[in-house]
Amino acid sequence: MKKMIFGSLKRSATVGTVALGATALLLTGCGQAPAPAGGGSNSTDNAKAANYLGCIVSDAGGFDDRSFNQSSYEGMVQTKKDLGIKMKEAQSTAPSDFAPNLSQMANAGCNLTFTVGFMLADATKAAATANKDLHYAIIDDNSIKLPNVKPVVYDTAQAAFLAGYTAASVSKTGKVGTFGGINIPTVTIFMDGFADGVAYYNQKNSKNVQLLGWNKATQQGLFANTFDIIQEGTKATNNLIGDGADVVMPVAGPLGTGAGDAILAANKAGKDVKLVWVDSDGYLTAPTYKSILLTSVIKTMGVAVENIVKDDIAGKFENTPYVGTLDNGGVAIAPFHDLDSAVSADTKTQLDAIKKGIIDGSIKAESKASPK
Repeated sequence: MKKMIFGSLKRSATVGTVALGATALLLTGCGQAPAPAGGGSNSTDNAKAANYLGCIVSDAGGFDDRSFNQSSYEGMVQTKKDLGIKMKEAQSTAPSDFAPNLSQMANAGCNLTFTVGFMLADATKAAATANKDLHYAIIDDNSIKLPNVKPVVYDTAQAAFLAGYTAASVSKTGKVGTFGGINIPTVTIFMDGFADGVAYYNQKNSKNVQLLGWNKATQQGLFANTFDIIQEGTKATNNLIGDGADVVMPVAGPLGTGAGDAILAANKAGKDVKLVWVDSDGYLTAPTYKSILLTSVIKTMGVAVENIVKDDIAGKFENTPYVGTLDNGGVAIAPFHDLDSAVSADTKTQLDAIKKGIIDGSIKAESKASPK
């Protein structure tokens, strides 16, 4: 297993416990969120949990990516603690690891294996086809139509809309930016929502804040063309800052650290640039960037992981996709933390109203990549 950014998996698990606590706060007022999972209701349920093996396989980003792999892993660690199940993990460092890692999980007799990310779709489908008696759940992919595979997807355009509105409201240069790792739906859905939020801010406040790095109409923009080379995140962010952006949202997994480093350097040189994180609350998972972190567009993966495991233990596993939305608490924006004073009280009130509007459908936050 490769070296962990936080020093050890144990430390990541500790961070995850804090992160899940913050998530619970975020879910307040977000519609009917999944009920918190707890221990079995009787001795039979407890016995089932004690003999249950929950497993997880990362994509090539690893469990220390400070993004969706890490959030999913921390959700599994918390599930083990809450339900008393057994747990097994396999960390991938390259796509060639996917099939062997899934084979390892099947050989171990995992009752349910979570695979993290669309890159694992082919390997997950093959494993599920070969092991029809085992259950699988794949995060960020909805392409597999098998009775023993549950897709877990998120309408992140909804939460990214709120982040785009916030970014536009705090911009002093009148320019905000975003870039992606690769031009794929799980990336562009964030960028579409961000673009809609900026546009809505302009419409409601008679402003003309420009979005750099993405054109929703043409679906073209700035991409690093990698999720692995951190320096490409630094390069893309420097390009956006050079063009005048003073809020940047990277949608590129580990490349977010490259973006954060570029912003810290720019601010040290006299700029005032802010960062928007994605997938997890970057304030908790990437604390190096606390001082520049405006907010994060969160997928509350731990909630989905725990509830899917709980259902499986109870014999209620089914392959209907779980779709995280603002309404069910599956997506959210993080608190503004140290930059709370940068967001006006009026903007906060507007965000509450916008969130309600997105939930009731009176405000459209949509993307071609939104789950159907």
